[in-house]
Amino acid sequence: MRRRPGEDLRDRVRRRDPGYRLVRRAARLTVVASLVFYGCRYGLGDVTLATYALFGTVATGSFAQLPGPPAERARTLLAALPVAWSLVAVGTVLAVSTAAASAGMLVVGFAVAFAGVGGPRLVGLANALQLFYILACFPPYRPDSLPARLAGVTLGVVLVALAEVSLWPDPAPVGVPQRLAAAAGGLADLADALADVLVAGPGAAEAAARRQARAARLLDGVRMSRLPATARPTGAGRRDRAWRDAAAAGQEVLAVAGSLASRPGSGDADLAGVLRRCAASLRRAADVAVRRPGAAAVDEPERAAALPPSWRAAGPVRLRVDAAVRTLVDQVGTFATAVRIATGPRGRHGPRPPGPGPDPFWYAGRSAWSLYRQQFRAHLTPRSVYLEGAVRLAVALAAARVIAGVVNLQHGFWVLLATLSLMRASASDTRTTLRPALIGTLAGGAAGGLLLLVSPERQAYAALLPLALVLAFGVGPLLGLGWAQALLTLLLIVVFAQLNPASWQLAGARVVDVAIGAVVGVLAGLLLWPRGSGGELRRNAGAYLVASGRAVERTVGALAGTADPRDAVDAARRAEVLATASLVQYHAERHDPRLSHVDWDAVLAAAHRASHGGQELLADHRPGALAPWPGPAAALAARATRLCEGYADLARQVSRARVDRPPAPVDPTGDVARQVHGLVRDGEDRPGVLSLVEVDGWLADLDGHLRRAAATPP
Repeated sequence: MRRRPGEDLRDRVRRRDPGYRLVRRAARLTVVASLVFYGCRYGLGDVTLATYALFGTVATGSFAQLPGPPAERARTLLAALPVAWSLVAVGTVLAVSTAAASAGMLVVGFAVAFAGVGGPRLVGLANALQLFYILACFPPYRPDSLPARLAGVTLGVVLVALAEVSLWPDPAPVGVPQRLAAAAGGLADLADALADVLVAGPGAAEAAARRQARAARLLDGVRMSRLPATARPTGAGRRDRAWRDAAAAGQEVLAVAGSLASRPGSGDADLAGVLRRCAASLRRAADVAVRRPGAAAVDEPERAAALPPSWRAAGPVRLRVDAAVRTLVDQVGTFATAVRIATGPRGRHGPRPPGPGPDPFWYAGRSAWSLYRQQFRAHLTPRSVYLEGAVRLAVALAAARVIAGVVNLQHGFWVLLATLSLMRASASDTRTTLRPALIGTLAGGAAGGLLLLVSPERQAYAALLPLALVLAFGVGPLLGLGWAQALLTLLLIVVFAQLNPASWQLAGARVVDVAIGAVVGVLAGLLLWPRGSGGELRRNAGAYLVASGRAVERTVGALAGTADPRDAVDAARRAEVLATASLVQYHAERHDPRLSHVDWDAVLAAAHRASHGGQELLADHRPGALAPWPGPAAALAARATRLCEGYADLARQVSRARVDRPPAPVDPTGDVARQVHGLVRDGEDRPGVLSLVEVDGWLADLDGHLRRAAATPP
């Protein structure tokens, strides 16, 4: 049966716009923009009020890309309103001269862009906030019009916020909490299957393999590269930090579960019972993550210190299994604690009690302001992709403002709008946008110029406004950049033809302004960090590996009573901030083929497991915890030193963006489990002796992470 044309169109729209989010947004924007423009321009007869109400609507309704459900987006827009007022006021005052306006553009452009280090919500607001200053900083210089400008902006932003929750609201997005809850359910099923493996249940190994594959697929959906840009938990606040820790703990549960699945069944019902309690804890944490009814709290998770009474009679194989189970239990506790922090009130630490060492959840009781301030400080370095991007954009916008003022362009605002819209993080991406943008603008300008020649009457453009809005914000983005620029050009001509008398020359001015703005963006991209995040990803990932390797060496040294780990742990935390930001930016750009030889997600996972795993060990064990057994402790310290060298070797290769060889295998010096078994057989009855096997298992896990990070990307 042949399909009707309408069905083909719906299928194409559905493929390009899943959930019709873009269509819904365009419909909301069309309704609000038409109402405010008609009401202010024709109802009140105020051109200034109409201009700022319309651009307030467009800035927050189209240029703002905010995360979360509709109510959360509406609250964010209203909270940003005082900042918008400030930018409009500053722009109005600095419009007195080109020099003042350009200097203000440099400062405002950097400050607004760099504020994005705080998380996706601030990143999503950045372009909209830039527009408020850009529009106000152009002539005519009229400080007396400030009340009308502020009233127009307020009207537009408030109506957009109301429309978010009342006009065709988007369905709640599937965010990190929902994905983590699904992954936790998969891990819980896997833990139950592993319990069956330990007691040698029939068909348990096959069931565990199936559940392991399913859990891996679910956890893959929580990786940064798999999440939409607005859903990535990259913020400085405790909730985003906790979600990141929960995702990392889930990955470690999966890795430890994989090692348990390969062990022969021990027939130990005690260990199987521990795994089943872990599964129950994961399911409760999943309920809390999505705030299911009745899931008001996470019960006390199974603690790693709760040893089965039969441990003293265990052989080396059983001791290794026991250490793996204890590690899995500890990671489940980390997962549950992170979920509690992410969903609970500030300062509520969760079920994990404070330990003797550095707290892995140090951020739980910190104020939002202190966390943001710390994140900003961490990015005040030339190695930060956020700082580089902010400087690049600020210089480009300031240069565009200078050109627009010196040349005295009729609509200089369009120059900066083009620079802001078309500039990308790398020079190659910016160049890629240049051709379709110019062709689209030329086509839109030609259509608009023809329209101005045929029908110069204002009433015609008033009637065309809703259609132009639908085409610019609904159809254009679905068809691609060229169409989007063409239809946006047509919309601007339709709007400005109603604000002031216009001729066909308005279309020509639009084409010239876009060309100038695009060229400024390309030149800024070529002169300032033209490779985008690629160079910083290589450097920052390498630095994170080196810092994490040192943290491993110092952690084991601290447990052996011979080193102080605090400086190394702090250095790893600082390196993690820059490396994570570089990876997130890398996934937002078109990938450089020269960087495709490295699995960057695996590289950062190896560094994360080293630094965070060490913090967790220090949180559970006091310094010198291994000192009573100097022989095995010295062997573990020597192994940690070789691992540190392996991390440094991988860092050197990653810095060249090509892993030519895996790091040298780090074989254990002696069999720690056999040594511990011998100690217990000789009368050692302190449970702390099992920490030797636990640390040995952690080092073996790190060696496996190095192997995976050095493998060819999938």
